[in-house]
Amino acid sequence: MAAFFVSAFFFKILLVVLVFTITLLIAMYSTYGERKIAAVIQDRVGPDRAGPFGILQPLADGAKFFMKEEIIPDSSNKFLFILGPSLAMLTALMTSAVIPWGPSVTIAGTVVPLQVTDINVGILYVFGIVSLGVYGIMIGGWASNNKFSLLGAVRASSQMISYELAMGLSIIALLMVSGSLSLNHIVNQQSAWHGMRWNIIFQPLGFLIFMVCAFAETNRAPFDLPECETELIGGYHTEYSSMKLGMYLFSEYINMFVSSAVMATLYFGGYNFPFIDWCGAHWNANLVSVLAVATMFAKVFIFIFIFMWVRWTLPRFRYDQLMRLGWQILIPLSILNIFLTGGGILLVENLFK
Repeated sequence: MAAFFVSAFFFKILLVVLVFTITLLIAMYSTYGERKIAAVIQDRVGPDRAGPFGILQPLADGAKFFMKEEIIPDSSNKFLFILGPSLAMLTALMTSAVIPWGPSVTIAGTVVPLQVTDINVGILYVFGIVSLGVYGIMIGGWASNNKFSLLGAVRASSQMISYELAMGLSIIALLMVSGSLSLNHIVNQQSAWHGMRWNIIFQPLGFLIFMVCAFAETNRAPFDLPECETELIGGYHTEYSSMKLGMYLFSEYINMFVSSAVMATLYFGGYNFPFIDWCGAHWNANLVSVLAVATMFAKVFIFIFIFMWVRWTLPRFRYDQLMRLGWQILIPLSILNIFLTGGGILLVENLFK
């Protein structure tokens, strides 16, 4: 039994539980952070009643969701009505499995990689799971048997499909630079130049396209057309109450956290920080790993702040503007970025041949 608690398998299980718990905690307190940031932008106080400075507000909100009356409409498809939010939550949580949160650490003589699983097609896994998230929204909207919910679900489906195309094309250019689909390989590649060879240097246009698409994928303002209160009451989750509604709202914040982690991994060096190679040569390896994990989360929190900043700054798009941006601007720009990247790679190869 003692050998099991220092085995690689046990530490892998522990890492899964830790990533799951941290994801839920960050998503929970992102709701608090967003309300505080919105309060600062709008010159008001924000949550300040539940606990010191309102820090217990997420716990109060969670208790309220669990204690609210649960209503399932008589005319709804009850099985699919329950399946919708469950699927949205499941796909949101599964994405973080391939993200490298830091280099390996050594615990009781066992080397533990800080990545749940390192598959050689990590980016494809992320895109595959993210694309499944639309089913949770579509099923929930359709099963509600409400025209406003169905319209919101159709909007969400068309929006996510449209922006996944541009997002996928923007990633192609990044793959041409990195030469790998493995997120771990992409992060290790960015450790060159003393930990500062970030892909944002080579792919600024690709990152801009990816970030805009990430806003649309997470249904965040100014792309929150699927739940547009002024037109659709509440969109695809109009008929939901209690914790089923909470799961839909919670999955949005989990997606925001995971999208921030993916952007930090692909374009901003992941857990690499300046002079990480020098620190690795002169400092304790576990200390460097802790600093690397802290660096990764610092980058993630910066992106989360940008998500919130944009939400409370820019107005909502009209639906025709949303579709025009995706199909007529972002997709052509993504294709142009592929050609520019290919031309740049050929130029560099011929110059240094």
